[in-house]
Amino acid sequence: MNPIITSIGLLLCSNVFMTFAWYAHLKSMNHKPWIIAALVSWGIALFEYLLQVPANRIGHTVMSVGQLKILQEVITLTVFVPFSIFYLKEDLKWDYLWAGLCIMGAVFFVFREKLTGA
Repeated sequence: MNPIITSIGLLLCSNVFMTFAWYAHLKSMNHKPWIIAALVSWGIALFEYLLQVPANRIGHTVMSVGQLKILQEVITLTVFVPFSIFYLKEDLKWDYLWAGLCIMGAVFFVFREKLTGA
């Protein structure tokens, strides 16, 4: 299978776990002591790392570390925005669009050689 597609798939799954580990406790455990939320989050984060580490190793066979990082940020925002809207019931903000456009600019510059052949 294509290492870029494999890396993206694993990073998408990893980001779902990461987003839940970082933010779900704000809704589901907001009345529990922070240490309980932290321990639960660490448990969830284990699954994130079990996907993220192989994703980066596979991706690094065809991408630079900078490209992997920007790809990760795009995926993070792609997962985070729907999570914050549908799970946390946050309002959709224009700032998400502007942030996404800035990240797309970063994608262009970090992948410019692959995109334009320059």
